[in-house]
This record gives sequence, structure tokens and C-alpha cells, in this order.
Amino acid sequence: MMIVNHSKRLLSLLLSVLLLLGGVSLAGAEGAEKVVNIGVTSTLGSLNPLLMDAGELNKYAQGFQFLPLFDLDAELNYVGLIGKSFSTEDNLTYTVKIDENATWSDGVPITADDVVFTALKLTSKAVGNLTMVGYAALAGFDENGNSPDEATEIEGVAKVDDKTVNFVFKAPTSQATFVNSFARYLLTIPKHKLGSVPTAELATTDWFGHPEVVSGPYIVTDFDANHYISYTANQNYWRGAPKVGKLNIKIVEGSQLYAGLQSGEIDFVQQTTGAIPQEDQASVEALTNVTSVREKPLTSQLTFFNTAKVSDVRVRQAILYAIDRNLLLEGLLEGRGEVVDGFLSSLSPFHDDTIVPTPYDPEKAKALLAEAGWDGSQKLTFIIDSGDNTFVQGASVIVAQLAEVGVQAEIRTVDFASIWNYIFAGDFDLFSVQYTLTPIDPFPDVNWLLGAGNFLGYENAEVLTLLGQIGSAKTDEETRSIYSQINRITQADVPLFNAYVVAPLGAVNNRLVNAEPHVYGSFNNVELWDVAP
Repeated sequence: MMIVNHSKRLLSLLLSVLLLLGGVSLAGAEGAEKVVNIGVTSTLGSLNPLLMDAGELNKYAQGFQFLPLFDLDAELNYVGLIGKSFSTEDNLTYTVKIDENATWSDGVPITADDVVFTALKLTSKAVGNLTMVGYAALAGFDENGNSPDEATEIEGVAKVDDKTVNFVFKAPTSQATFVNSFARYLLTIPKHKLGSVPTAELATTDWFGHPEVVSGPYIVTDFDANHYISYTANQNYWRGAPKVGKLNIKIVEGSQLYAGLQSGEIDFVQQTTGAIPQEDQASVEALTNVTSVREKPLTSQLTFFNTAKVSDVRVRQAILYAIDRNLLLEGLLEGRGEVVDGFLSSLSPFHDDTIVPTPYDPEKAKALLAEAGWDGSQKLTFIIDSGDNTFVQGASVIVAQLAEVGVQAEIRTVDFASIWNYIFAGDFDLFSVQYTLTPIDPFPDVNWLLGAGNFLGYENAEVLTLLGQIGSAKTDEETRSIYSQINRITQADVPLFNAYVVAPLGAVNNRLVNAEPHVYGSFNNVELWDVAP
């Protein structure tokens, strides 16, 4: 009898430990608290919204606690979160109405004062968030996107009344840019809790790791920036208490996602925060306990020229003709993606499908090189990301194909964090990196890559004029026309080219209800997620 009792106590202790750790096998059991585990392959930068760096994991990990004004859904529509609606008559002033039901978890209303407070602290020099330079587009902010020291109000983000805020731009700005570059990444924080904290301390406080109040569906309980983030449901969430009591973000290697999905230790993989390796994707799609969701092509493998070094457009054109991009697509991605010229994949509403990709034509490449007087003695330095195993293979294929037309290239693999040191120093002839442009708002990236003073050394007056017209466009048709013209110029000048576009894969355990992985909108209604009995 004593042995049996000890065994029961030991079993009871083991079950308790499993529950405390969010044991997946018991998550759906009757009477047990519901637990869901999200698998990601990025590390957490910070849970502090004032240190937002526009990284996808940071955005969502912070957004579970502090909602943005607006976000996008799976169909790229604008969706209100703290914001209920917005309007503009001139693309200069955007008027945002805050949801009248929006409250903090302590019952205090979320107001325009909170939004203005957040914007001023986010852009404060004392906080020092260098990635918020885009705020330079708003009235009253300096050229670095900073607000005046210790400002309490500013023209660019101005209170109209308790539930209304105006965003005022210096120049016409498209609705897509307003939503994607500002409203999606302004995660409002509570002025009534943080208003008395010195601004510099807001950058270092650990308050966001155990906040007293939140606006979102979950409250963090524990985290390790390299391994996990654990949350409990905000029972006072103004949009309705979450059905799942505990939510965990598990930070893993890409190679662990398949095994985690197969065993049930991972319930959900979203396309931009969890990169399922190409070699595992067919296996994930074959799992019977999982539903996989492949999105339209999104992330581009962009290859850039240093146009100061590869200055003859005929040479750049020849290199593009020399590469069989369809072979790369089929051989590396098993056709999971597409080949396009320019920046925009078929996922973008501004994609122009009349632009026919430059074909593989090695004889044309040889003719252009001969016309340019290329003697074949020059060796080009081709920098690639050492962490992108798929393109490490692809780069070898490209180099071999270039050699067939008389162009020597030498691959230099560099870790992602160090690539930009080479790029900004101009120490490259070509370099390639995965690059995701937001389909509804490619402007910030296109402007950075092709606009004045870009790091490619590329100059085209017509492109600059067209970039200046995007903010004033009144319709999607007008915007599409402008991007189409830019893409056609880029196709001819070849300061860069798209090696291929990846169609990312997400996955969800079939036990989850109301949860579906998409590039955008996966977590907009996370409070409705549930575990099937």
C-alpha cells in the first residue's frame, strides 16, 4: 500500500510539473488549462514597444500585450485594433478614431493622450530608437525622426479629442504607407502608468516584462529572449477574454519545426516568424495531424549590383540573361514560388503581370558582353548570407552559369549581421539576400534601394520623379501604374534583380480552432483561438 501511495504522489507531482511547463499532451484534456505553443525561428529583441525594430517576432510578441492602431488581415485589408477607423482628404492629414470600447486591463479608457505619449517617447532621443527614422515624414519631427526633447505635444501626432488623433505629414503619403509604416508599428502604452517615468528610463525599464496593465489579449509571465516567451490570458481584455489560458512562443531552430509539429509540441507556425526549411516542407505538408498553409510568393531573393564597379548596363543585363532562374526555382524550391522582374510578387495589389521576366539566354549574354568589351579577366566578388542554406547552393549554380558566358565570380559567404558592413563600405560587386517588401506598401524599401543616395550607387532621374509621385496617388490603379514604370526601368537598368520569390509555408495543429497561419493577420483575433475537446 505504501508503495502504491508513493507512486500516486510521484505521478501527481509529475503531472503538476508538466502543467506548469505547459505540457502539450495535457493541454486539451478535460479540466486542464488550455495551452498553445507557437514555434518561431527568430530570437526576441525586446518586449518593450519603445524599442520596436519592425522585426516580425518583436512586433507580435509585443503586440500580444500592447495592440497597434491598425493591422492587415490575410487579404491585405486594413483592420482596426485600438483604432476603429481612419480617414484623409488630402493624404497629408490622417484622422484616427480610437475604438470607444478600448480600455486598459485595469478598466481605464485608452485615449488619444496614450497614443500621443507613445509616439513622443518612441521617437525621443533619450530612448534612442534609431529605426524610427520614418517619423521624419511627420510634421514637427526632425530629419532623424526624433521628436523635440521632452515634448508633451507635437503637430505630427496631435490629440483632437479623447478618442481622436490626427497624424499630419509633411508631404502627401499614401494610405498604405500610413497603415503599414506607422499604424501597424505604433503599439500604444499606458500614459497613466508610465507618464511619471523619466524618458531615458523607459528604454531600460523591465516593466514591459511584467506589466501592470495591458491593452492586448495576453500578459507575459516569463521569458528568455533566446528560448521562449510565456503568456497568460488577460481576462479583462476589452474585445473578450481569450479562450486559451496560456500561450507560449517557443524559439527553436528551423530544423526542429517539423519534429515539433509532428509530435504536437508545436501547435502553430506563422510564415514570417517561423521559417520551415525547404527540405522539410513536403514532410510538414504530409502530416495528418497538421494543416499546412502555403501563401502566395512573398519573400524575394534580391541580388544587387554595386553599379559603381559594375557600371556598364550591358554587363549587368548580360549577367541577368546568363542565369536560369526557373532552374533555381525548380531545383531549390521545387517550384514553390515564382520568378519576376522588379520588386513586386503576385501577392502585391500593385503587381503588373504584363511585365515578362527576362529570359535565360546565354547567347544574348555573350553578345552583350562582347559589345561591352568584356575581356573575362575581372573576377566579381559575390557576397551571400551564410545562414541561407538554400541560396548557398543557388549561388554556386549562378557562379557556374556565369562562367559559361565568360564572367568569373567568387562567392564570399558572410553572416547576416556582418553583410551590411561590406555593403555600406562598397566592398562588393554583387550581393544577394532574402528581402521581404510589404505587398501593399513597398515604397519605403523601393525608395531606400533606388532613391537618392542609395548604397548601390544607382542614379536615375525618372525613377526619382516617379518615387515622388507615389504619396499623392489617389487610387490603386494610379499607384500600380507608377510602380509598373519603376519596375520596367529597373528591368532595363538592372541595378538589382529578383533571383526568385519564395512562397512561405505555415502550419497549424488540427486541434486548434479559429487559428490559421498567414503572412498577415494571423494573430488579429487570437482571443478566439480554442482547443478542440
